[in-house]
Amino acid sequence: MSKTERRVVVTGLGVLSPNGHGLDEFETALREGRSGIRHQEKLEELKFACQVGGIPENVEQFQGEYLTDEELFAMNANMIYAAIGAIDCWKDAGFEMPGPDVEADWDTGGIIGTGIGGIDTISETLGPRVDAGKVRRLGSTMVEQIMSSGNSARIAGKLALGNQVSTNSSACNTGTEAIITGAQRIRDGLATRMLAGGSEGHSHYIWAGFDAMRVLNRTSNDNPGAASRPMSGSAAGFIPGSGAGLLMLEELEAAQARGARIYAEVLGGALNCGGHRQGGSMTAPNPNSVQHCIRGALADAGIAGSEVDAINGHLTATFADPHEVNNWSKALEREPGNLPPIHSTKSLIGHALGAAGGLECVAAVLELHKGFIHGSINCDDLHPELEAFAGSIVHETVDVPDLKVIAKASFGFGDVNGCIIFRKFD
Repeated sequence: MSKTERRVVVTGLGVLSPNGHGLDEFETALREGRSGIRHQEKLEELKFACQVGGIPENVEQFQGEYLTDEELFAMNANMIYAAIGAIDCWKDAGFEMPGPDVEADWDTGGIIGTGIGGIDTISETLGPRVDAGKVRRLGSTMVEQIMSSGNSARIAGKLALGNQVSTNSSACNTGTEAIITGAQRIRDGLATRMLAGGSEGHSHYIWAGFDAMRVLNRTSNDNPGAASRPMSGSAAGFIPGSGAGLLMLEELEAAQARGARIYAEVLGGALNCGGHRQGGSMTAPNPNSVQHCIRGALADAGIAGSEVDAINGHLTATFADPHEVNNWSKALEREPGNLPPIHSTKSLIGHALGAAGGLECVAAVLELHKGFIHGSINCDDLHPELEAFAGSIVHETVDVPDLKVIAKASFGFGDVNGCIIFRKFD
């Protein structure tokens, strides 16, 4: 990063995850290796091959503390999850909720991504009513529920955001891309702070396509906690998840001026696409582009691969896991036996699609701030191609008080990649 560019730090975190709502509960679940994957009766009823998934618990019991009945009437799960995560993040950063007469804050914006968004509303309400000739019964809030930017638009109204407010969508890379893009806006002097991350609702309509592709694990319906198995030799596909993960990104001097708590610094990041070449496709990453993206993030951060202390990988429990670990090794120029500790948050919460990068960045920042690396569960039977890296794969949580730099990456359908580098703030 150029020394003339403004430094970006993380001053707030918001998380609504299958294994915990709020930072304390989420951190405890990470440390304890507590899975949020549970049997889902709806999936069994619909004869899905995979009948387990990650859904935040008991949201209906506390969503009224965040949103009015009128607001909830015009929101689907994706929007509700995003709003809860954003409001928690806002308050964690030390801000009060703005009143209705407060002017928009021109210096603060938000990029809150989603992978698939309001497909549940389209499938359950819009399509059936239109097909039945009941267009007039759709109501006046249908458009805001089905538009992809419904999550960021609703949050803008709740928090009086006046800078850029938008929703990005880049498959599994969505949340990470949002954070990298938000940080760059601050570095460029176009905003003082940006709320950034991703959200995804739970819906059998979202998960059905993946079930049909046979990329979900159908072998652990009777043992949900063991279903998500990144880096395992018995991995049989990913487990769908949902929720929201948000970071408050802020220009360093502004954060210091208001006495904000600083979790970490965003040292750099990179985004790219493999162009569906050299083995890349709609569903598989181009290894050259993955390595290029990681190296680009290191260059942007101004550090060498030897300075990375831990990796929070994409690691989904598919055939791509061994390839990913090898790509990290090559990009960091760290041979087996010298690769930094690597782990997968998805082993605990599943793959939350558009929310994955946001949730996993919250996990990475918490780890950096608190000095620990959580374990990847369900990979004691390590994939044979990863045996050389066995010493780097974290199975149980370890305390690492001197943890200084953590790399987080996401690789999505469409051969799109994102890598971000966080550093402990000093």
